[in-house]
Amino acid sequence: MDKKHRTVYVDADSCPVKEEIAQLASDFSVEAIFVASYAHATSNPLYLEWEWKYVDSDREAADLYIMNHASRGDIVVTQDIGLASTLLLKGVYVLSPKGILFEEKDIQTALDIRYIKTKARARGVYGKGPPPFTDVERNRFVEELAELLSVSAGPGFPGGQER
Repeated sequence: MDKKHRTVYVDADSCPVKEEIAQLASDFSVEAIFVASYAHATSNPLYLEWEWKYVDSDREAADLYIMNHASRGDIVVTQDIGLASTLLLKGVYVLSPKGILFEEKDIQTALDIRYIKTKARARGVYGKGPPPFTDVERNRFVEELAELLSVSAGPGFPGGQER
C-alpha cells in the first residue's frame, strides 16, 4: 500500500453494519465516510459523529460518489458487485457487509451470476429474496474489516502492523 492515510467509504443506504464500521474506524483512528441518498438521511445520534455525504436519490448516485473519491488502498463496504468490480481496478479493497472480501479473481463470476439473476427477474422468475442477515455474517465482517484496518494502518498507526 502506498499511502499512509486510509479512508473507509460505506455504501450506507442499506448497510446493516454501520455501527460496527463506526466502532472499528474509531478503534483504528481512520476516517469513515458514510455515503447515502437524501432519501435515507439519518438523525440517529449514534451516526452523527461520523462524516455523512448525502447524494441525490438517483439509482447510482452513491456509487458514483464512492467511485470518484475512493483511491488505491482505501476500503469500501458495499453489496454492489458492479461497484466492487470498478473499485478493484483502482486498487481499492472492497468488503461486503457479510464479510466477503471481493477479489479480482472472483469478480467476473459474481458479475455473471448477477447478470443471470437479472435476466431471470426480467422473465418474471423471482426468488425468495436474500436470506436474513446473521450474527455469523456480522462477526465475519468485523473480523475481516479489523484485519484490513490492522494491515492497512501500517507502523505508526494505532493497531497497525508491519507489512
